[in-house]
Amino acid sequence: MSRIHVIHENPAWLPPLAEAFDRRGLPWTEWDLSGGVFDLAAPPPEGVFYNRMSASSHTRGHRYAAELTAAVLAWLTQHGRRVVNGPRALDLEISKARQYAALEAAGVAVPRTVLALGDTDRVVSAAREHFAGGPVILKPNRGGKGLGVRLFSGAEALEAHLRALPEDEHPADGLWLLQEHIRAERPVITRAEFVGGRFLYAVEVDTSAGFELCPADVCAVDDAFCPVGETPAANASLAPAAPRFRVLEEGIDAGLRSRLEAFLAANGTEVAGVEFIRGTDGRLLTYDLNTNTNYNAEAEEKAGILGTDRSGPGAIARFLGEELGRTVSAAA
Repeated sequence: MSRIHVIHENPAWLPPLAEAFDRRGLPWTEWDLSGGVFDLAAPPPEGVFYNRMSASSHTRGHRYAAELTAAVLAWLTQHGRRVVNGPRALDLEISKARQYAALEAAGVAVPRTVLALGDTDRVVSAAREHFAGGPVILKPNRGGKGLGVRLFSGAEALEAHLRALPEDEHPADGLWLLQEHIRAERPVITRAEFVGGRFLYAVEVDTSAGFELCPADVCAVDDAFCPVGETPAANASLAPAAPRFRVLEEGIDAGLRSRLEAFLAANGTEVAGVEFIRGTDGRLLTYDLNTNTNYNAEAEEKAGILGTDRSGPGAIARFLGEELGRTVSAAA
């Protein structure tokens, strides 16, 4: 029987999607690629394959899950299976440097970023050379959930952090990114959600108390990071009890929306969350792409879209159901 196959490595993120599938009566199954054995000489099962492999899989003890997924996606593609968020989407998911190159190629502005491979001395030297020893954000090239992302006031603080950092907290691919510190016009970031390559809705996130870059309810952590550099300590009087998420009725800038949709189409990415901020200098800068996107149920409920086709999981279920129908019709 032809069905939807969900490729992932973290079952904790599946329930909202499972509920949306079940509401529509869609046949589906999960492929947990935290491990597995695949006979590459045999054809894959029929259906639509939805890739939800995460860049943060290595932080859950699944160091090579992304590499396994890359091989499985190649196998699926070889046999002509319909894959949503295929090889190119996975490639962008696990490398912020490649994300930024692809975004800039599509005319989407990103923060100034320096890529560094090497020991602490080389990374610190790069911070001094390219950011004049001033504020700089450090992030792993292959990250996820904002893990490992930190703002430093200068090269000395960066050096102290790196020298004390345990080896198992270094980037999975060995690559660090140094990025300019963007002073935000307001203490918020915006995350635009896309399904089927088209804009669905945007969420504004209050970062007064910090924000660790994952809107899913199961992703909450104590040590929150805010890309605009605001921290709970610095904003104690402003900080809400938790990051606040609000669906924007007005949507996002039309020009940015068009460029992002073109970027996704050019890079084989059909389901994604794209995060950006507006600086005090007026620049609108995109700093993260999430092809394994999650959704905030509280924000959707407040907007009156939870459990509907306008919600993130609901829109994905509708889209994948339509793709499954096309696949079945084409095979008939």
